[in-house]
Amino acid sequence: MSDAGNSLCSQPLCGKTLFEVEVASSNQFLYFLFVSLQLIFFLLQKGLYNLKIQKRIAVLSILLLIAKVFAWYLTGSVAILTDAFESIVNVIAGLIGVYSLYVSAKPRDQDHPYGHGKAEFISAAVEGALIAIAGFIIIYEAINNLIHPHAIKKLDYGIILVIVTGLINYFAGAVCIKTGKKNNSLALISSGKHLQTDTWSTLGIAVGLILILITGLVWLDSVVAIGLSLFIIFTGYKILRSSIAGIMDEADAELLEKMVAMLNANRRQNWIDLHNLRIIKYGGTIHLDCHLTVPWYLNVHEAHKEIDAVSELVKNEYGESVELFVHSDGCLDFSCKICTKTDCPVRKHAFEKKIEWTMENISSNHKHSLPVAEN
Repeated sequence: MSDAGNSLCSQPLCGKTLFEVEVASSNQFLYFLFVSLQLIFFLLQKGLYNLKIQKRIAVLSILLLIAKVFAWYLTGSVAILTDAFESIVNVIAGLIGVYSLYVSAKPRDQDHPYGHGKAEFISAAVEGALIAIAGFIIIYEAINNLIHPHAIKKLDYGIILVIVTGLINYFAGAVCIKTGKKNNSLALISSGKHLQTDTWSTLGIAVGLILILITGLVWLDSVVAIGLSLFIIFTGYKILRSSIAGIMDEADAELLEKMVAMLNANRRQNWIDLHNLRIIKYGGTIHLDCHLTVPWYLNVHEAHKEIDAVSELVKNEYGESVELFVHSDGCLDFSCKICTKTDCPVRKHAFEKKIEWTMENISSNHKHSLPVAEN
C-alpha cells in the first residue's frame, strides 16, 4: 500500500480505522467471489445441451460484467473499464448465441428442408464482428489513456478481481469449445473462443496493473492493452472468416480429409468407385452426399445393402448428426481395370491398378478410370 494509504489507515472512521474498514470490505469481497464461483460452476455443470449451455454462458457474462464494473468502481482504472466494455460485448454475443441455437434447434419444415442450422453461422459472424470492433475500441481507449492518464487506486483488489474473472472466462470457454466440438456447434465454439480471448485481454490488463503497482509507470497499462487488442481483432477475424465460409458452403478440408481416410481404411470390394462426394455443415448437422459405383449386376436390394454399409460406417464415426444421401451407379467396362473384386463373374478386363481415394479425386463428378497412357 502507498504512503498516502498508510497515513489514511490511522485516521478514525466511525470508531474504526480505514484499515479495518478495508479488511472488512475485502472479506465481503472474497465472500462475494466464493458465492459467485459456486453459482457459476453449478450453472456450467448443469449445461447438458447446447442451448442450455449458451443460456448459462449469457448469465455468466452478466455476472462477470457486474464483477468488472465493481472492479472499475474500486480502482478507477480505465483499462478495467475497457475490459468491462468488452464484457458488454460478451453479454450481447451470448444473447445472440442463445437465440441462434434456439432457431437452429428447430426441426426442418417446408420452407427450410435442410433445417435451420445456418442460424449458427450468422450468430458466429455477428460475434466475430463484435470481437473485432471491441478490439478497435480498446485501442482507442488505450491511446486516449496515454494522452490523458488517470489516477488509479486500490490496485491490489482490482488485480485479484480481474484475474479471477479471467480464469472463470477461460474455464467457461473451454466448456463451450469442448461441447461445441462434440455437438458440431459453431455457435458454442465461437462463444468459447470469444470467452477465452476475453481471458487473455483480462489477464493482460492484470499484468499491466501489476506493473503499474510495482513501477508506478501508468503508461504501461495502455501499451499492454494495445498489444492484446491486436490479438483480439485477429481472433474476431478468424471467427468471422469461418462463419462466412459456413454460410457460403465452403468445403471443410479437415472434415473431408478425415472422411476420405475413414472410407479408404474400410473400403469393401463392391465399392468399386466413390466420387462426387460433398459435405455441407448446417449448424450441428452434417449433410453428406456422394455417388457409389457398385457391380452393375447387383439388384436394387443388394446395391442398397452397400449403401447401408457406407451409411453405417459414417454414422458410427460421426453419430446421428450426419444425413447421408448416396446415389448408386453401375460399373462400366473401364471400371474393370480398377476393380479389386476377386470373384466378379462378368469381368471383361484384368485388374491393373487400385485407385486410392483422395480429397481431390473423390470430389470429382466423374467416375474414376486409369489414364489413357495406362490403358
